[in-house]
Amino acid sequence: MEYAENLSADAAQEAQADSAPGRAMRVAAALQAKGGEEFAKPGSIVEIKFVKGQSLSLTASRLLALMILTAGGDAWQDRPHRMRKADIRRGHKGNERISEMLEELHRTLFAIDDRSWRGKKATLRFSLISSSREEAEDTDGADAGWIEWEFTPDARKLIQESESYAVLNRQAVLGFRSSYALKLYEIGSLRLHRRQSTWKGDMAALRAALGISPDVYKDFAQLRRKVLEKAKAEIDQLAHFRVEWKEIRQGRTVTEIEFRFEPKDAPAQIATVDEIERHATGRKARREGTVESVAEMVEVGSFVKAAISGLIAPEKSSEIVFPQGTIRFNTETLAAVARSHGGGWDIDLIADAYRQQMGDRLAKLKGAKLLSSWTGFCESFVARRGRP
Repeated sequence: MEYAENLSADAAQEAQADSAPGRAMRVAAALQAKGGEEFAKPGSIVEIKFVKGQSLSLTASRLLALMILTAGGDAWQDRPHRMRKADIRRGHKGNERISEMLEELHRTLFAIDDRSWRGKKATLRFSLISSSREEAEDTDGADAGWIEWEFTPDARKLIQESESYAVLNRQAVLGFRSSYALKLYEIGSLRLHRRQSTWKGDMAALRAALGISPDVYKDFAQLRRKVLEKAKAEIDQLAHFRVEWKEIRQGRTVTEIEFRFEPKDAPAQIATVDEIERHATGRKARREGTVESVAEMVEVGSFVKAAISGLIAPEKSSEIVFPQGTIRFNTETLAAVARSHGGGWDIDLIADAYRQQMGDRLAKLKGAKLLSSWTGFCESFVARRGRP
């Protein structure tokens, strides 16, 4: 009898473990509860590969990101999710039909390594969306309605089990004009979260990661110009990090690419906050330096990631200023960011270096801009010096 009860208890614990979401969904739920522009995209979805020859357009990629943002911590559950049409187009121009984006998501297949029923290595192919509904247009206009969708069981399983995640900014996602730039932004955000500042792969892996069809840009010089250079320009402007790449050759042929992602320093983080709040009109000109100087984007809510881990005290971000003395006791929020992103360095040592770099500008910083700048500085401090 006792043995049977123990078996029952073990089975119940296993069932509970199977039904519990991984860290990515816990982070997504916390970000959703916090509100704002940041959301977590599970690492398993960021790194998922397209079936050869398939990819998502920029508009469909944006829609998928917004679906994950809207579903939040419930994305892994077997239930429908809903979003206003107006939220799909908010923040960017677009005459594309939402129905076309939904249909593209339905027919695009992804592939992951799996096991067959016999335990043999196998490839699992599936789509991310199982069903969707779009309200018909009425007198209120096309944007007045809602869409409803459900993720497939295979997608939900990947989402549920994901322990890693990329924290993305909604305005940055809507700001990209290249699907390759958006995909590389997601990869870079995920890599930096894992404290892995590089990505390396051969040309087949590069095409698979960015969704580049094997039928386009067969000449590497063209791929460099049309994909890599454009993606770098947008990421350097719209992300909280910069990207560089190295071409590895055998003879004259490029055989591998290595990307390096580097967090921006504090002044660039501040400029990024300003840019993300500006209208997209003129952004390309600002990026190319044909008008006023380029303002670089930042992930405004980086501090939220620390809050998700229970590291930040519930202070109002709008009231936070940088103290003159130690940060250990004067503000728990700034101290928690340093402990989370400072790589184990003494937090007052990082604070002194930050004060020295910022100078008189520090007195004018507070709230979200200060938190973004401070978080970025802590990350770049570790990137430059390594761990103690």
